[in-house]
Amino acid sequence: MKIFKITTLFFILTTLFFSCSVFKKSTEAPKKSYIEISTTQGKMIFDLYDKTPLHKANFIKLANEKFYDNTLFHRVIKGFMIQGGDPDSKNAPTNKALGNGGPGYQIPAEFDTSYFHKKGILAAARTNNPEKKSSGSQFYIVQGNKYSLAQLNNMEKGMQRRNPGFKFTNAQKLAYTTIGGTPHLDGDYTVFGEMISGMDVLDKIASVKKNRALGNRPVEDIKMTVKVIFLSEKEVIALKEKK
Repeated sequence: MKIFKITTLFFILTTLFFSCSVFKKSTEAPKKSYIEISTTQGKMIFDLYDKTPLHKANFIKLANEKFYDNTLFHRVIKGFMIQGGDPDSKNAPTNKALGNGGPGYQIPAEFDTSYFHKKGILAAARTNNPEKKSSGSQFYIVQGNKYSLAQLNNMEKGMQRRNPGFKFTNAQKLAYTTIGGTPHLDGDYTVFGEMISGMDVLDKIASVKKNRALGNRPVEDIKMTVKVIFLSEKEVIALKEKK
């Protein structure tokens, strides 16, 4: 009788233990996808926006296809941005100007006023086309500069000449006066993600020596590999704290 009671109790406790374990796992938030860009200067990690689904899906597709692997950051301007994504940059000779390559298609513009060109933003490069369609692969990462409110007010007046009614939001003004960015690009280029880790890497790349005669191509190649990674909320918070 005692053996039966002990066995029964053991069975109940074991069942409760495994039930709690299964419940704990089922309530854990699933990991979310992020983009990791590894370079000769270090790694940068980006969160892609859900409100720009075409750009997000395209970038993930190209990353999974290893389209970007061994391409270069071919245009680097300190205080402005670093640009890459030209497939012609793979194994390109050091005397070649780059920036005209792509996958053979463009992406319709996806503008959202809540996204703007603060430092660390991932945005799509494009040709000068009336629909403001994005390049199928080329992108840039904003470094930019900090601005005073007076400078932003003057810039706003100039931007209103081509975009009547344009006004910087309070969020834009706060970002541009604290962390900086490239406010004059707002509304003209699709912003589709932002950096959560690697600002120091961005600054390192922006500061390298470049050849202005070759469109500000770095003198020493800065190669990249791009892949999709999955992170938990706790892992993202830890990365942001290091930023």
